[in-house]
Amino acid sequence: MSITANDTKRKSWLEVPAKSDFPIQNIPFGVFLTKENVVTVGTRIGDFAIDLGALQQLNYFEGIELTDDMFMQDTLNDFISDGKKTWRLVRNRIADIFDENNPKLRDIANHRDIVIFNMDEVEMQLPVLIGDYTDFYSSKEHATNVGKMFRDPDNALLPNWLHIPVGYHGRSSTIIPSGIPVHRPIGQTLPAGETTPVFGPSRLIDFELETAFITTDANVMGEMIPINEAEDYIFGMVLLNDWSARDIQKWEYVPLGPFLAKSFASSISPWIVTMDALEPFRVPSPKQDPSPLPYLQQKGKHSFDIHLQAAIQPENAQPTVISNSNFKYMYWTMNQQLTHHTSNGCRVNSGDMMGSGTISGPTPEGYGSMLELTWGGKNPIKMSDGTERKFINDNDTVIMKGFCQNGQVRIGFGEISTKLLPPFVRK
Repeated sequence: MSITANDTKRKSWLEVPAKSDFPIQNIPFGVFLTKENVVTVGTRIGDFAIDLGALQQLNYFEGIELTDDMFMQDTLNDFISDGKKTWRLVRNRIADIFDENNPKLRDIANHRDIVIFNMDEVEMQLPVLIGDYTDFYSSKEHATNVGKMFRDPDNALLPNWLHIPVGYHGRSSTIIPSGIPVHRPIGQTLPAGETTPVFGPSRLIDFELETAFITTDANVMGEMIPINEAEDYIFGMVLLNDWSARDIQKWEYVPLGPFLAKSFASSISPWIVTMDALEPFRVPSPKQDPSPLPYLQQKGKHSFDIHLQAAIQPENAQPTVISNSNFKYMYWTMNQQLTHHTSNGCRVNSGDMMGSGTISGPTPEGYGSMLELTWGGKNPIKMSDGTERKFINDNDTVIMKGFCQNGQVRIGFGEISTKLLPPFVRK
């Protein structure tokens, strides 16, 4: 089935600002709360949020097999479970409905009034019920930088890194959408030169510039997803800020890896951009040497040219852009991550989220964390208000953006904007 929604000649009867992340060729999926306090599944064109539940009730999806309440739910999980054929049919239909030459909704004012909202009239929610969350460690540049800082600079990568997409099982209970503030975590750390840990607020809060992909129901327990089928089970992508407490992490991560240093918060962008929308931006992934084992081998273009940016905004000051990276630098692809994840028979369900790991580029301005950008705090970064940052201060806001662009169209994710608050004090 062709992806008619991607037609770059198509224009919408809704106004779309120049350089918008959300032209009619995007059609992402999310969940929002309306001004009437109704939670609904929706999409976005320009600066308009579109109520898909209302569209379904008005019979605009006639001919597509959908359950009666498919878009009148508070998560996208059921829609994602319906699979790629349904995703594509619905996205193509939405593009047709909002095409400038289609009068069906455009010329019915009482329908428009209950379907279309300004973005400032809605409150974005977490788009899926995330049952399980896995975070990978798949940027060679990032892994190398960390290895140089904390291990042997001449042997920065551990022996397994070039053979498997390394990852860990994270915690889904503290995944939050953009706009929800995060409190500085409290935990155990080991001060420099000491042998006994202390308990108190983390002093080294960091961001991690990442993306994540959302899966559909992929397999039964015991079944591996073949590498050439993995793409069929990936619904779309979001931006991810995987917050990290570096001092807590340093003390706790041996021998079992990340724990409380990571589980206090992970922020995501609220709109899931489908893999269909990203199709025009495929690029080859970096050459893998040594070649991975046969079950992870793939041919063709399986990465995407997604520009990524991170900025820090001090309180009452302008944001300072501190990193410009790109998803195309990822050494391990999403297909390889998903195939490896299921190679032992691990079950993957609708709404599961898989983080990329910090995405660092090959040059310092593209490093995806403060740990790398300041090289462990040795090289502070100057902000717009003249202050300096080694890591994130209380009341700083971390802003991440991501978009794809060619000569014909721009497809973006919007942004994640998250403020870091002082430690939580129980009243």
